[in-house]
Amino acid sequence: MTNARRAASDRRTTTHRRRRSARKPVVASLAAVTLLAGAWYATAATLDLGGEGAGDGTTTAAEASATGSTEASASATATGTASASPSPTPTPTATATPTATAKAPAAAKAATGTLAVTSTAVTLSAKFPYLSAGYNNTREWTRTTTAVAPNGTLRVAWPASDGIHVTPLTAAGKRSAADTVVKGAKEVGGLVAHNDGFALLTRVADTNKWKETAAALVRYTNGKQTFATKLTGTASHDTAPLLDGQLTWNGTKYGTYFVVHGAGGFADGHFGDKLAYVSAKGAKLSGGWGWGCSHNEGIALHAEPTGAFTSLCFDDWRSGLFVSTGIGAPDTAPAVQREQCWAGYCGGTFAGRTGELVKSSTGRYATAFGSRGAASAAKNPEDASGRGWTVKPKTTTHQVAVAFLKTRNTPAGKPVYLTNTPGTEHVNVHIAPYGKDRLLVSWETLKNAKCASGTCTGTFTGTHLRLIDWNGKFQSADKVVTARITGDIAVQKDGSLTWAYAPVTPSYATALTGASPTTTTLRIARLKP
Repeated sequence: MTNARRAASDRRTTTHRRRRSARKPVVASLAAVTLLAGAWYATAATLDLGGEGAGDGTTTAAEASATGSTEASASATATGTASASPSPTPTPTATATPTATAKAPAAAKAATGTLAVTSTAVTLSAKFPYLSAGYNNTREWTRTTTAVAPNGTLRVAWPASDGIHVTPLTAAGKRSAADTVVKGAKEVGGLVAHNDGFALLTRVADTNKWKETAAALVRYTNGKQTFATKLTGTASHDTAPLLDGQLTWNGTKYGTYFVVHGAGGFADGHFGDKLAYVSAKGAKLSGGWGWGCSHNEGIALHAEPTGAFTSLCFDDWRSGLFVSTGIGAPDTAPAVQREQCWAGYCGGTFAGRTGELVKSSTGRYATAFGSRGAASAAKNPEDASGRGWTVKPKTTTHQVAVAFLKTRNTPAGKPVYLTNTPGTEHVNVHIAPYGKDRLLVSWETLKNAKCASGTCTGTFTGTHLRLIDWNGKFQSADKVVTARITGDIAVQKDGSLTWAYAPVTPSYATALTGASPTTTTLRIARLKP
């Protein structure tokens, strides 16, 4: 749980199930954001439920790129393999990590594909606040979600002061019609694109003891709302002050996975997570759970044609990344990686405060995340339940790790580390399928990282792209591009990856202590294998 809003909510709770003095509250909350909504393309839809560093200028040229990076050089130094050409700014010499580090084969000194990112500009109908305050008010990119419909058209969801905007686009990334504005919606928790509309996981107004919002799944067809199903409420004793969620669809039902706050009952005042299934017509279905991971710091969900949807969570009580598929997070949940999962340490290291879970044609899975590793991991003797863990991180900065699952329930060995540069912070880690048998992993780097209480500041040095195979072996050197990957990625029919991002110069030098800067332009990026 990295968001300042959740930290503020946490201060209103009763005692957490696992006491610890090391968990620091956010020092200051964000000021209220007041934005002016334009009307160039917007069409309102009512919901039926009771300065960044370089400013907010835009870029217009296709994304230029450089083919070398210190990341590839550092990894090669650590593993004894060939490296890409270094960039002008060196990073500290890497030290060995306790788990496997991917090695670049000799034949992969240069990229096996061009990794050329192109983009188009889309003018927005309102101001988009593109930054959010994470733990310790660290700068995080406000989530956008890009989804592809069966007919190849795209939808992009993004928040504004008047609600959540869903912008329709052609397959080429150009605006095709006016926005649908979901009035009263507070967060992009997930998006599914249909040929005739979309479904949005979001938060809406509610009445409860904490005066917090409720989670809701909203469906629009041909510009009109067809259902709005609340997923939390007084009957289930829960609220959703923020989602950090995922929404998936298997052609028959939706899977919604999100953070909840106990509002009565056994979990009163605590934070957990919830998985709920919803039919194509908005009816709640059986399955899932009402209370899973404690203080979930990262959620991943993958739709399956039958049975339980595959899910992962970062659980701070058991301290690590776990497989929660079909079971929530009981004591028997398989551990993928032990991490110190207090807010700031592993929270927010899944992409966009959520996770991407990629499935291969053979039924394997892969996910990528920012990892501090574990110098030691043991059960907490002060926890009378016997379920709490204490993990001491290996590094102060996050390194890029990829974990694999043999099946939807079974981890496949230890995660593979793609970077090994302790003086460099790695943020916005993403993974996506690239062609038939490779994976694209991306991340941003911050040199001269200064870390405290689990969060780091530093100088932005680029967005890195790297190809790996399904064993974690390098299939390319790093490529550094100007196009950032800061939202959910859609996979188009031809295998192209597409996403939306704010065309601004990143800055991670200081905390975000005021309202977010805004932009009225998004760039729709495309990477074709």
